Amino acid sequence: MLRGIRLCTPITQRRTIIGFVRNALGLDPPPSPDDPTPENRFHPWDQSPAGDLRERAARIRALAQCPVTGKEINYTCPLSGIPTHHSKEAWEQDKKYHESKKWEVLKKVNIYEHDLRSGRPFPEFDFPQELEFDRTVNMTNWDLFFYTRQFYSMDTEFQLAAVTKMLSYPITIASVLNQFSPYYLNPKGPITLEGLKSLAALRYTLYPFENKTVSATKDRPMRLFILGARAEALLPGHVWKQLQFLFPETAFELHFVGPECLVNKEKHQYMSSSSPVVKRVDETLAFVYHTDYFHVYHEAQDFFPYDPYLDVFFCFHPGFGAPESTKLWLDKTMAGLLDTKCAIFTTGISQSALVRDLNAVMDKHGKEIDILMEPTKNIYGSTKWELNDVNPQEVYQFNMYIAGFRGKRYHAIEI
Repeated sequence: MLRGIRLCTPITQRRTIIGFVRNALGLDPPPSPDDPTPENRFHPWDQSPAGDLRERAARIRALAQCPVTGKEINYTCPLSGIPTHHSKEAWEQDKKYHESKKWEVLKKVNIYEHDLRSGRPFPEFDFPQELEFDRTVNMTNWDLFFYTRQFYSMDTEFQLAAVTKMLSYPITIASVLNQFSPYYLNPKGPITLEGLKSLAALRYTLYPFENKTVSATKDRPMRLFILGARAEALLPGHVWKQLQFLFPETAFELHFVGPECLVNKEKHQYMSSSSPVVKRVDETLAFVYHTDYFHVYHEAQDFFPYDPYLDVFFCFHPGFGAPESTKLWLDKTMAGLLDTKCAIFTTGISQSALVRDLNAVMDKHGKEIDILMEPTKNIYGSTKWELNDVNPQEVYQFNMYIAGFRGKRYHAIEI
């Protein structure tokens, strides 16, 4: 990971130098006053030109408590533009808030949200299409991925925040499965020997022309199960297609599983269906929505048979260890997941959240688990800062840490 950071810096510097030279020679037009900057994207939320951000400010005032007084929040931090304290006096007394410069991250939350609502052109959302046959994608980090994949040159934090939040889900999956994955085998990396076995099986399917024999199991698409699906199930097809472009010889079915995976966008409410809802993007990519919990389908054998060469599970910040969801995850659902013997990867919004989730799983099912990937920083986590409205001093980024495990596969014993 440190190597990834070092590799990123020269490219950024080179682009900056090239941009400076082009501007000096008059080859580029002068910057537009509408181009996003921290200055022109900053508005206090309770006075925001965006109505939904004014509503969020009101929600914070109604739900959150001042970290100093424990009372309701009535004061908007002038540095971040977000309601954070009961009064100006409480804000001034909060030494931890000022010494840690928490307001700097909160300000980023503010300006990122206003940029998305600014109405500016978003050329960074013009994603590249099929991968050229003679081009190799570098998966070391976001910067090299964008550069070698020929994305629009994203030179500002605003462009990165907007695109990485959207692409974090498909490219996180791709970075784990890719043969040029940035995650290495122990001790240099977080992948365990058991993890290498599971990934080798999946890559056998993903790269058929590199195998001497044709896999007999390639009679159906590879299934990517995304459990507890929410925001990831709302991403449009062209976003998930970026995953399929990286494995052009493979057809995928994305199975979104959970009561919040299917939304009626007109009525803004969740939908349920007694049968799977299928939406096909093209002949190589299909979405399948299952609106109940995984264990329901597992017990009914709807997903049988499972195949470690063709099936893999992802749980994006599921909250295995969160008090409000532990029982829901760790009883029938986790037992069913481990029973599949397929690889399971999970992410967290922080290191502590991911470790808490893994500890909860190990405490309940430790004897039945093989660790595939030790907890590590997710190279393809979102760079956009998010805010917890119930606690406005709690900020996070999606998919910041990642780990993997599976149900233990016992070796045959001679008797």
